[in-house]
Amino acid sequence: MSGRMGLALAGATLLIATVLLPGRAEAQFGLRGGPLGVARFAVGHVIGMSRLRHSRMAVRGGRYRSAALRSQDPRGAERGQAYNPYVIRAALSAQAALAGWRGGRAPQGWWRHPDGSYGWAGPVFWPFAHDDLANAIIFADTTGISLYGYGDIYAALFSPYAATELAAYTAPQGRRARKIPSAQNICDVSDPAGFPADLIAATVQPNELQRAALDEVVSAWQSARDSIRATCPSEVPATAAERLGLMRERLAVMIRAMDTFAPPLAKFEGLLDDRQKAKLDGLAKDRRAALAAGQKKDAQAASACNADSDPRYDEKLQRQYEQLVQQQWPVADMATTLRLDETARARLDVLQDTTLRTMQTLSACPAKPAETPQARLTDVKARLQTMLQEVNGVADALDDFEADLSDEQKAGFEAIGPKRGA
Repeated sequence: MSGRMGLALAGATLLIATVLLPGRAEAQFGLRGGPLGVARFAVGHVIGMSRLRHSRMAVRGGRYRSAALRSQDPRGAERGQAYNPYVIRAALSAQAALAGWRGGRAPQGWWRHPDGSYGWAGPVFWPFAHDDLANAIIFADTTGISLYGYGDIYAALFSPYAATELAAYTAPQGRRARKIPSAQNICDVSDPAGFPADLIAATVQPNELQRAALDEVVSAWQSARDSIRATCPSEVPATAAERLGLMRERLAVMIRAMDTFAPPLAKFEGLLDDRQKAKLDGLAKDRRAALAAGQKKDAQAASACNADSDPRYDEKLQRQYEQLVQQQWPVADMATTLRLDETARARLDVLQDTTLRTMQTLSACPAKPAETPQARLTDVKARLQTMLQEVNGVADALDDFEADLSDEQKAGFEAIGPKRGA
């Protein structure tokens, strides 16, 4: 996070809260103390949507849902179209995420990422996990990883899906079966690009010994990918605790996958001469140049990370703030419907504050990628470990909150999420 952004907690999102709503935000800031007060204000109150411009970056139903989840290569190369993996990613994840939500009629979901993709697709958390890891390590693109954070934890606490919508992902029936993917299908199509072994070989022109080491890298990657795919749930996580548990399991297996992948990658890089290493490192620059020449990628996230941007006049930042407002904490609903006593209300405050602090720790502004694949792998692993630590903290706070709740109160808490998606 840039020092010039001062109190901003997630790119420029919280800066917008203080600029668009200065009086009440400052009052809340002074009452609660610290940036967390502004965060609680921003996500704890409903702001009229008429004050904010409609997000044109939202996932459009006709544009993205037309990309069917199918086994064949979805890149469009057979039609002579340039392959943009980020467009494919957004299309596939939006199709999967929205298929069962409101019967697939809604053009967008509040839990989407700024690039149009989704961290949650039905019962699956991080459907593009292994694809994101490959992009970050080989192509120095950490955007897919950096976008995971507060919004995904919020979606785990307050699921956007009702029980009937989630059921569609496990046993699709009737006419809608062709449109709603199963959980396994989501994982099967979540690696559209695959590991770029052929591109690496063509770039560095390995000798026989180096080629054998590259084969070991590919084998380790396939093992890592399979281990991540194995965490796709066979059953729908029905409660917030189960969804957070799925996040923890998924993050833990991604970290273990990095441990598996690191030694063969280090061995391969160690066998390259300086010229080959420079070519391998150049793949990241080539990818950025190719995307810049085609379609702008994630302009919203890039703008949010620019310390010079002014949220009062920046439409992209206003869109991000709109998304934050949509992820408001339904504290009033909880207090009324759950009939919380003072102890339970205090524990709810702790749960809310613990979750909101992930905005700062898991900033959506990616750090400058390291120069080499091995160094980037180390950074990715550190990011995943931080995410796991934050999820563990929220899960512990949730356990404390629910410890003394009755079964009726727990059921009421779980019903809040689907009500918000109705």
